[in-house]
This record gives sequence, structure tokens and C-alpha cells, in this order.
Amino acid sequence: MNILDSRDAECILEAALLSADQPLTLRDMRGLFDDMLSADAVRALLSALIGRWQGRGAELRETATGWRFQTRPEVQGWLDRANPEKPPRYSRATMETLAIIAYKQPVTRGDIEDIRGVTVSAQIVKQLEDRGWIEVIGHREAPGRPALFATTKQFLDDMGLASLSQLPELDGLVGAQSLLPGLEGEVADAVASHLAELEAAEQATSDPQADAAQAELLAEALGDSEAAPALPEVLDAASDDLVAPPDAAADATPADAPSQVDPAPDSSDTLTDGPAPDDGPVPPSPSL
Repeated sequence: MNILDSRDAECILEAALLSADQPLTLRDMRGLFDDMLSADAVRALLSALIGRWQGRGAELRETATGWRFQTRPEVQGWLDRANPEKPPRYSRATMETLAIIAYKQPVTRGDIEDIRGVTVSAQIVKQLEDRGWIEVIGHREAPGRPALFATTKQFLDDMGLASLSQLPELDGLVGAQSLLPGLEGEVADAVASHLAELEAAEQATSDPQADAAQAELLAEALGDSEAAPALPEVLDAASDDLVAPPDAAADATPADAPSQVDPAPDSSDTLTDGPAPDDGPVPPSPSL
């Protein structure tokens, strides 16, 4: 097929993106024109399309796996009225766990438990893995060789992001909350409920500061910036000595590497079920 001008190429590219059931990569789009267009030429066409769709109900966005058209967040509420099926809702514990993995990755299950102050159940980890949002990328070279978790390209696609660098700042998680489907309606109730639990538990604990830290972490993870101070202080204070450094992924053993016989696993870093469900702060040890 002969391409007469850039306008024709732009229309072909627009039609391909609108009809695709998955994001299209630059290689996919160049294939539409038998590689007659360079990657830079395709990017120029994409920029033109972005401009043409400004102010409309849909927008062209680059994600981790390619380019796609998607509805704008401000019109999603209206579209939900035509869709009787509600998106899946996730517990505050699940979303709190996901937030920690997203911002502090790679982390072990033990790291997450130390930051949150409660046991992370295997069901939460499995739910996030089944959803395709997290995966095991290796194992920490420590007793028990605990698995290191990180987010996936599917997570970025569902968030409408091209890379982790586009995640909102830690003190701006209100915006991140709006990107997670089906959570907006339960944010206020979840925060209020958990803060009430923490207030009740504070009367029976000898470490009220730990409960306050959990309240701050949960409120920020759910996007309620008024319910607590900024999340960075909580994460940094709780995990300075726990979370692997930025190059931890390079030092970690790949997930598919052959296992080795190591000392008995550290119970805080293994993927086995913890001693208690993930239903609140860990109760204090009885006084002697």
C-alpha cells in the first residue's frame, strides 16, 4: 500500500491503535508500513495523535508494554454507570502491601511485615501475584534465601504508567489512589475503620508510637493525605536497615537459579504463613 502523505499514515496508525486489544510497540507500528517509516517518524506520528486527541474523552498514552488509547480518569465515573459489573475491591492490607512493594522494591515478605508491623498473609501475596501486579525477581543472599518481590509491567499498564519513575511522589499518593480501579469509594471508610482500631489498640499497648506509624503508613497508602503526615518518614524510619539497596536486584540470586542448601530459614523472611492473620497490629507481649 502506498502512503500518500503523513496524514494518511497518521490515520492508519490511529485506526490500528483504536482497534488493538493490547498496547502496540514501536516495532508493531513500524510493521504496519513494512518498516518504511523509522522509529523517529512513528514517534512523530504519535505526538501528532496525542495533540489531536487533546480535550477528548480518550487519550493516547504510553505504557510499559506499548502505546494505547484509554479513557481519561475524569470521565470514568460516567462510564461506570453503563457497566453493572463492579471492579474487584481490595482490602486495605492488600493495597498497603502493594504500596510498599511499589515504592521500596525489591523487598522480602519479612521487610513488608517489619514496615507494616503486622503479619503479611500468604493469601495477600498470592492475590497480588494472581492479579499480575507483583512477581518474584530473585532471592536475597541471607539465611533462608527469602524471595524478593517487585512490581510487574502489568502493574504499570494497569496504572497507566510507562515506568516506575512516573509513580507519584510519596507525599502525593492521593493521585496514585485514583489510578487504582474500584478503590475510591472505600478509601474514607477503610481509613476511618483502621484508625479506630489503632485508637482502641493503643489503650492496651506499651508502644503507642508503633501504632501511630502504622496509621500514617496506611493513610498514605490509601491516598488520604489529610489523615497522616507524609509516608516517606514512616517508610524510611521503618526500613532503613531492612530494604535492599538500589542495586539489590543485581546482587540477588535470580528466581530461576538452582537452589542451594542453606541454614534454616528466618521466619520473618520466608513465604510461609505467619503465626497470625493480617488483621491488625501485633499485640504486645505479656508483661512478666
